Amino acid sequence: MLLLASHTSAADCGMASTPIAHVQGSDDGSPMAGETVTVEGIMTLDTRGNGGFQGFYLQQADHRADDNPRTSEALFVYTQKTGGKPGHRLRLTGRVKEYHGLTELVRITALRDCGSAPIPAAIEVQLPWSGGVHPEHLENMHIAINQPLTVIDHYNLGRYGELTLAPNFQFTATQTIAPGPDAVQLTRTQQAARLILDDGRGQRNPEPVPYPTPALTLDHTVRAGDRIPELRGVLDYRFGNWRLQPLFTPEFRIGNPRPEPPRRPERSSLRIATLNLGNYFNGDGDGEGFPTARGAGSQAALERQTARLVATLTGLDADIITVMEIENDGTGPESAVARLAATMGEQWRFSVSGQHQQDVIRSAFLFDSEKVQVSGAPKTIATGPFHNAGRVPLVQTFRVRQHDRRVRLVASHFKSKSCRGAKGLNQDQNDGQGCFGATRTRAAEAMIDWLAATQPEASRQADADSDGFSGTLTGTLMGTLITGDLNSYAMEPPLMRFRTAGFVDLVRHFQGLDSYSYRYRGGAGTLDYILADAALKPYVISAASWAVNADEPPALGYRDQSTPVSVPWRSSDHDPIVVDLAL
Repeated sequence: MLLLASHTSAADCGMASTPIAHVQGSDDGSPMAGETVTVEGIMTLDTRGNGGFQGFYLQQADHRADDNPRTSEALFVYTQKTGGKPGHRLRLTGRVKEYHGLTELVRITALRDCGSAPIPAAIEVQLPWSGGVHPEHLENMHIAINQPLTVIDHYNLGRYGELTLAPNFQFTATQTIAPGPDAVQLTRTQQAARLILDDGRGQRNPEPVPYPTPALTLDHTVRAGDRIPELRGVLDYRFGNWRLQPLFTPEFRIGNPRPEPPRRPERSSLRIATLNLGNYFNGDGDGEGFPTARGAGSQAALERQTARLVATLTGLDADIITVMEIENDGTGPESAVARLAATMGEQWRFSVSGQHQQDVIRSAFLFDSEKVQVSGAPKTIATGPFHNAGRVPLVQTFRVRQHDRRVRLVASHFKSKSCRGAKGLNQDQNDGQGCFGATRTRAAEAMIDWLAATQPEASRQADADSDGFSGTLTGTLMGTLITGDLNSYAMEPPLMRFRTAGFVDLVRHFQGLDSYSYRYRGGAGTLDYILADAALKPYVISAASWAVNADEPPALGYRDQSTPVSVPWRSSDHDPIVVDLAL
């Protein structure tokens, strides 16, 4: 039987005290908030050190725990008072406080080390949480997870030392379900199956980055899809999420190894790729240095970014590459697009249009002039929502030099899901697709209408090569490809419109429903596409994404000065897409 103490007692070890379960209570908040209590328990984890949470976790000894499954037996003690260590029984007096959902003991007036004691046995738990109910009854307690968990998000790994885990790989809801109540419910279900692996510290930009142990490096990475076979630690609640503060070093097992570039088939006569460059700016727009509106913040960072991107782009072995998020700073030798093309090799050229461009970024085509040539001038689609918008689609027809076949390409970058400036139907409709869904749908419809109205005749035609070749080109137009970042997942209305119009998502067609090119808040999905019209589809022989970016932690990006530069890994936040045609 537990002995109750007066709330202000500071008697010797083993004397009457307030049970921690009474402090926690059976609801989300403590029924004793604001009161001063004396508790006695065993320290399980100490985070008072440099960069820690300025406190420690205290749990009732097993033989003194109550039998109420709705109450937690542990507290976080917020203090910098010295004394005690993990595996020691402590007696202390302090004030109960609810701090952003975490029950704490603060203003510690007495702390006494009562000697060594066994750490309470770990309570075995599994994800998802039972019944989808968050585990308030286990707050701050020692737990064990003996099921393998998968890394699904590493965005905060370099920022706060955090990884998001789940029992299985998770797709963004609207990648697999149309926007609406079912998609919203799927998101909630996924959230109930997640746990953040923390590092026991509240330090921003930890050095070294803690996972995988002993430190994250380019050759010792943790990719989304990697697995942790088991975990043991303290179940914590901070910043709106349940998280585990480990008591032992987690073991990481490779579950998603780095892939080789998609192999080019022998029959491929034209390989086309697309990549969002992740804001490639080469200075202030006038070739006079930094800072820039976006992208690299120094010349050294730009050189690292350029080397990473060139390693990715050349590794694709493509003849034409559609790129997005490149600085809109003209076409002169100091422009971002000219400098990038030149760095890729002397045979590389670019095609852009400055018409109707109001944004600081634009789309462009990079192409190997030894393999293809442009056929006619580039055009822009400036109808519908593109009439007054910044990122207008770019249209260019290319001719393969080895034969008389032409392909029309569209480079597109639809409005993002960010809610800044959203009004009316462009506000978040709480259906799973974020903001500006209406604008993206209208963009797809305008593009479909424009392409249908401007379909060139599949006939012999005279053109002039952009790099000096002249003569009569007898190029038959084979069809159209829509390429780029559509900022829409596979089951959202823009993709539905394209499918209805006869365009085929080539990566999804060849790789199946498990394909993805982007990760956001633990969900994977396709934002990047190469879509073929019905005329060109029979000539497509392969399509794939190259998982060099989305699965790699942002901490390994070009801003990390310690990593080698001429590698493709984490050159952007999107994965490139490649398609091969046998024309």
